[in-house]
Amino acid sequence: MRKFEKVIVMVLDSMGIGAAPDAELFDDVGADTLGHVSQYFPNGLQVPVMTKLGLGNIRTDNPLKGVPAQKKLISIVGKMKEISAGKDSINGHWELMGVPISRPLDTFPNGFPAKLIDQIEHFSNRKVILNRASSGTEAMSDFGEKQKADGSLIIYTSGDSVLQVAAHEDSVPVEELYRICRFIRTIIDQSELTVGRIIARPFIGKDKGTFERSKNRKDFSMDSPEETVLDLLAANGIPVTGIGKVNDIFSSRGIEREIHTGNDLEGIDQTIHAMKVVTQGFIFVNLVDFDSKFGHRRDAKGYGEELVRVDCKLGEMLKLITEDDLLIITADHGNDPTFKGTDHTREFVPVIAYSKGIIGRNIGVRNTYSDVGATILDNFEIDNEGYGESFLSQIDSQPD
Repeated sequence: MRKFEKVIVMVLDSMGIGAAPDAELFDDVGADTLGHVSQYFPNGLQVPVMTKLGLGNIRTDNPLKGVPAQKKLISIVGKMKEISAGKDSINGHWELMGVPISRPLDTFPNGFPAKLIDQIEHFSNRKVILNRASSGTEAMSDFGEKQKADGSLIIYTSGDSVLQVAAHEDSVPVEELYRICRFIRTIIDQSELTVGRIIARPFIGKDKGTFERSKNRKDFSMDSPEETVLDLLAANGIPVTGIGKVNDIFSSRGIEREIHTGNDLEGIDQTIHAMKVVTQGFIFVNLVDFDSKFGHRRDAKGYGEELVRVDCKLGEMLKLITEDDLLIITADHGNDPTFKGTDHTREFVPVIAYSKGIIGRNIGVRNTYSDVGATILDNFEIDNEGYGESFLSQIDSQPD
């Protein structure tokens, strides 16, 4: 069985590949992020690198437009079901790392409790405005000028278990916003509420027409009650590099080197750099723009164009992959930009595993995202007492 010195997992945030078997429970029947994005363009998706890696081989019964199946696979390909109770980023990422969440986290479609809002106002000495479910761009557009003028806090949520705090960087300095979010995280953790993430959402710009989110977003996540794959790697002396928002999602636990990024292309550049300097270990990458900039905003055109940009950069990565490296490309949930609403969608996610010189094959439908984590542990010869079944034994070398 082949083993690798470096394993790189790249999460293309929200890149679902068709409604999951339990989509009805989430009112997501018919969701299909990649399928619908590919159909949006007259000639389909033009992603030659992911096509070469076998993206089109994952579901030949309902082909992705513009992404033909390869006659000879050079990667391990398949798709994975989610078994966690929810469909947000924490559910997806934690399950990938071996800790599915069995109980739904709290959501707040009618806003947050008055007691919590009072505590936030008292601690921050600032007024809370909005306090309801909203898209981030609408919240910023509709309330940004008021917030900038009076220094209040725009608090809103979505269909996920999140409390988001938006403020203009000129009226609430970034470090103060972080301090407020840390306080919220602390008091929620001491309460009966279970909220997946507190998200600081600083923005910049002169007025409603020019407001935009800054690069200083920061997530304050709940702690995993169990050891994740990252914890197990760290305990066994395997260095972990986190790139993008994975550091926040796991509260930096088990992550030796943290690299925060401003956009997806920067995330890939940082991954390329890490691949050059890390000789042994695990590199865990999240490319969030698919989700935050295009999926939630229901922008199918932007989603597809971002796939094209990322695909081009992936070509640079592949040139660096050696026989000692394993690259796994996957996702954490769906977010169909053509679907109703603005929330995540319950979908299968693709899994593509590539290394130089392997025998390609389709490994079918996996029963949990945790198969990725199990494969990582298997590679580094660490016992897996949790969820997931490794597919490492199915990664074989081409004969010389």
